[in-house]
Amino acid sequence: MPKQPLPDIRVSTKRYEDWLGSQIRLIRKDILRKHAEMSVAPFPFMRATYYRWAEVWPRVCGAAASAPETLSVGDLHAENFGTWRDAEGRLIWGVNDFDEASWLPYTNDLIRLASSVLLAIDAEHIGLNRKDACAVLLAGYRKSLEAGGRPFALAEHHVALREMARSRIKDAAVFWEKLSSLESVKDKVPGSARKAIIRMLPDPKMKHRLVHRAAGLGSLGRQRFAGIGVWCGGMIAREAKELALSACVWAGPQRRSGRILYQQILRRAVRCPDPFVRLRESWIVRRLAPDCSRIELQALPRQRDEVRLLDAMGWETANIHLGTAKPRDILQDLNNRPSNWLNSAAAAMADVVHADWSRWRKG
Repeated sequence: MPKQPLPDIRVSTKRYEDWLGSQIRLIRKDILRKHAEMSVAPFPFMRATYYRWAEVWPRVCGAAASAPETLSVGDLHAENFGTWRDAEGRLIWGVNDFDEASWLPYTNDLIRLASSVLLAIDAEHIGLNRKDACAVLLAGYRKSLEAGGRPFALAEHHVALREMARSRIKDAAVFWEKLSSLESVKDKVPGSARKAIIRMLPDPKMKHRLVHRAAGLGSLGRQRFAGIGVWCGGMIAREAKELALSACVWAGPQRRSGRILYQQILRRAVRCPDPFVRLRESWIVRRLAPDCSRIELQALPRQRDEVRLLDAMGWETANIHLGTAKPRDILQDLNNRPSNWLNSAAAAMADVVHADWSRWRKG
């Protein structure tokens, strides 16, 4: 039988946003901004439409979508990596967003990460060819599994990665100027969000003001508040972002957990914890600072070791999966797959993204 055509991207977007709006309050102007950003290029379109990925990837990828399950990032892509400070003050690099954490075949994260890299190659943000890029990602993933994983503490090791990360750490004055320019919230802030921010301040009685912050793409449209103030002579900020069930629940409710798994994946992954990230009721709270943010590919230095960067992305993906999977089970499954399985699956999904993006722009 011929394959059924994929649902229209505009129809899927409307259905998903209606479903999401039944869980949490959506900010209409931010949703419209998200729709506009989706028209810019395939890579930001992919970042903004994880619900679409969750809906179609098992149908497109076939056998590559059948594999042992792990607690996965879900919405993994080449710009879902960043830096933070651990309890020792060390600069750490790794995955920094788990809004869509879900139990999935381990192949989901690899294929989505590889697809995003292919789109970045098409946009000339990465200089490797497609086949080599997928091979490097998979090699890093396999090495991490075989070693039992290891976090990326950038103090003594990972010189190339450390230089790439440090080169894009935002200028502190510019960072705080931009954050301080946001207007104070005039509407009532949910009590749970206000309480979550106050509990993460160094002094719960310190003077601060609350602002609405629009950031990211996948989560653009959700309520997102930041508390900004001065403490011991310098600016500090804490953000509370409202979470919802993963888009995987919308795409396949009969198979997916109806729980928010953000804290669980943080706790179980091979990871240097960020002491300023906490799940408070339905809000994920984190520290905002120049050295604590997502890394955009365009912010990296022009001269960079892209092989080491992609190898590290593959390794870090395994760090996440090792929290809930046995290495030998995944390695055995990898060994049974064709040599080009990741490249083929990632290319097929990149084609879907391109097609959806074209339809979205025309619509």
